[in-house]
Amino acid sequence: MGRPPLIIGPMTQPIETSNRRQWLQRGAALAVGTATWTTAALSSGCSRRDPAPDAPFVRLDGSSSRIAELRGKVLLVNFWATSCATCIAEMPGLIDTHQRYKARGYETLAVAMSYDPPAYVANFAERRQLPFSVAIDNTGVIARAFGDIRLTPTTFLIDKRGGIVKRYVGAPDFAALNKLVEELLAEA
Repeated sequence: MGRPPLIIGPMTQPIETSNRRQWLQRGAALAVGTATWTTAALSSGCSRRDPAPDAPFVRLDGSSSRIAELRGKVLLVNFWATSCATCIAEMPGLIDTHQRYKARGYETLAVAMSYDPPAYVANFAERRQLPFSVAIDNTGVIARAFGDIRLTPTTFLIDKRGGIVKRYVGAPDFAALNKLVEELLAEA
């Protein structure tokens, strides 16, 4: 006596075991085809990038600005906290990337989270001699504008036209990030 037919879901017709293999193969082929098409579409440059929010911010030096005022530059927005070990560990990479590309139209904005005491942020920025803009998001308006960011580090890479190119949760792979920055700086 053979295996009983396999019934999946509320179907009225059972799927025989021999047909199950064909069904799974067709499903797998469809999934691979869809994934390949999606990856090609996303990496081809023909997909639209979501616009970065035009959030206002105040730098440690007291100067005010908005994200939109940085259009024309490749911008990295990094949400971080002085209490975040990964954030502290990634700072040398952020500094290196900033120093490497700043003369070519690259800008870094490090946004300290609302729960981070401003004195800690100012002390950290001064001690480490951070070469880029640091903003304190004491009301949480910047984090909310970028999708209610709660995990640190969370980093956004924004193109010259203000489109979000990539979002990193956790420390980025700096070799890959730098390659992407090179590509974005080369865009018209």
